[in-house]
Amino acid sequence: MTFSPETDADSEEIEARVENTIADNDVVLFMKGNRLMPQCGYSKRAVELISQHVEEFETVDVLPALPQYREALESHSGWETIPQTFVDGEFVGGSDVLAELDERGELAAELGAE
Repeated sequence: MTFSPETDADSEEIEARVENTIADNDVVLFMKGNRLMPQCGYSKRAVELISQHVEEFETVDVLPALPQYREALESHSGWETIPQTFVDGEFVGGSDVLAELDERGELAAELGAE
């Protein structure tokens, strides 16, 4: 028996989840895995960067419905890649953008921590 992470959720349901999660949270990270157990290096890096500046943020594991989440997120951000960070409803970027902001000393302000 093989474990399949696929979900019964359809694209419309995932789109609604994405919209509601972005609207209901100041900072949200759509990632592979979760905060305690990231499933890719980019997601792990994004969690580490955000955690340096804010304690409270939402994470969403996209793996159970990866194709649907990719489609829904791309309609909001224009990006295909995961992870994706949204702050106050606005797309900020993936782990590379977070790292660049951190290097310039701008990440805390971007996350609303200052």
